[in-house]
Amino acid sequence: MNVRRLIPTTAVAGAVVLGLTALSACSTSDAADGGNGDKLKVTASFYPMQFLAERIGGEHVAVTSLTKPGVEPHDLELTPRQIGSISESDYVLYLKGIQPAVDDAIKQSGVQNTVDAATLTTLENHGSEVGGHDHGHEGEEHADEHGHEGEEAHEEHSEGDGHNHGEEGGADPHIWLDPVKYAEVAKGVGKSLEKADPDHAADYKKNTDALVAELGELNTAYETGLRNPATKTFITTHSAFGYLAERYGLTQQGIAGIDPEAEPSPARIQEIHTIAEKEKATTVFFETLASDRTAKTLAKDTGLKTGVLDPLEGITDKSQGADYIEVMESNLAALQKALGAK
Repeated sequence: MNVRRLIPTTAVAGAVVLGLTALSACSTSDAADGGNGDKLKVTASFYPMQFLAERIGGEHVAVTSLTKPGVEPHDLELTPRQIGSISESDYVLYLKGIQPAVDDAIKQSGVQNTVDAATLTTLENHGSEVGGHDHGHEGEEHADEHGHEGEEAHEEHSEGDGHNHGEEGGADPHIWLDPVKYAEVAKGVGKSLEKADPDHAADYKKNTDALVAELGELNTAYETGLRNPATKTFITTHSAFGYLAERYGLTQQGIAGIDPEAEPSPARIQEIHTIAEKEKATTVFFETLASDRTAKTLAKDTGLKTGVLDPLEGITDKSQGADYIEVMESNLAALQKALGAK
């Protein structure tokens, strides 16, 4: 998919200027260690954007992430130094609606090459009480419908008016957890890097094609691995998996909604009890960057198991893999186990 627009005032913060501003919150500074030289200085807002910038940019970019490993990206607050450094970037890649502080800083940065990943694919509304469109038994129908809503949903949300991460009814920004949507974003990022740095356009295209192929293989693995589950329902403390559920005909039941820090209501907890029993759900999933207290309490009350389903908002030593692809493969294995997929 082509980049719909490069919006100087609406880009996401990603990598911070390397070398010059050695930010304390930099998560990757390997590229800077060798000196920037004529490399494109790329700022990425958080890990999913950093991964794209590094894989597609390759040796021609110096990427820094604004979100330190282990930090919950939704809670990120930028230091004055970080805010100032964004404007020194050549290219900024972010995802509007995930990190309000970053969204605000980018508006003020004046950077010409800023790309909002949310404009490179179609966003959907996933209710903040129940993820996965609350599609219950209709998961496969929704998966089929998904393609038909495309351009309308894109036009509705790409202007930046529906990306509020925590509000019910807002567009769900967790597009990277669907390998197909993430591949669409990758294509857009590749095109935008070609425009920002035409001297290395051929390499960016080559790297983009390689990554898109790898994401295609990941999608095939999910399609195959989740084809015949014993149950289609999974329970998670963070309703980040609506796109993934929709893509593979599953039903996500979020305990608290899209906001990972939101406390579930007593009514919602009781509802989860009923759903787990009715849908024969076996596992309550929690994530690596947030507390597992809610999941363990619910699992204890319902006799369910607990497991990790990583929303891939950051990579740490606790992550079940070294990068996006490996962690997504671990997520697939966890889902297969929980859903009884052969």
